[in-house]
Amino acid sequence: MPTGFDAARDHRFAPTRWFEDFGLGERFYIPSRTQTDALFAAFQLASGDNDPIHYDVEYCRRRGHPGMLAHGMQVMIQTAAGAGVFPQLVADSLVALLECSATLVAPVYSGDTLYPSLEIVELVAQRTTGVMVMRATVHNQNNVLVLEGRQRYLLRKRPAP
Repeated sequence: MPTGFDAARDHRFAPTRWFEDFGLGERFYIPSRTQTDALFAAFQLASGDNDPIHYDVEYCRRRGHPGMLAHGMQVMIQTAAGAGVFPQLVADSLVALLECSATLVAPVYSGDTLYPSLEIVELVAQRTTGVMVMRATVHNQNNVLVLEGRQRYLLRKRPAP
């Protein structure tokens, strides 16, 4: 075992990356997930949203939908960076999530499988930190874009040696 090794401190997926270690166009994939009835029910419990469009399949069908319609926020949370490798890469450099927003561009139904990703589209250097702007996208199993959004993170620059 190396000298100075601390299991809790040094147990990492990868070395920390700092603001200047990232580049435009870099993409972070988030594991796919099928939107099951159980996930719909869990989101209902967490959100308190009781609109029948999300929980009553017959209500949905009477309104022209093939099944239960996912909450917009249920779709948006699929872009949570913490579900992928990004948090392990910025373990020591991440200061804060500054903003997240999204536009829902197509419906998501129970049974759809979603494929989220984040792509760096802007890097704004500051004195000791920088702002990373990422485009968030979610596609369904038919490669239809269902959500497009933006997330902004504040990262530290590499500390002086």
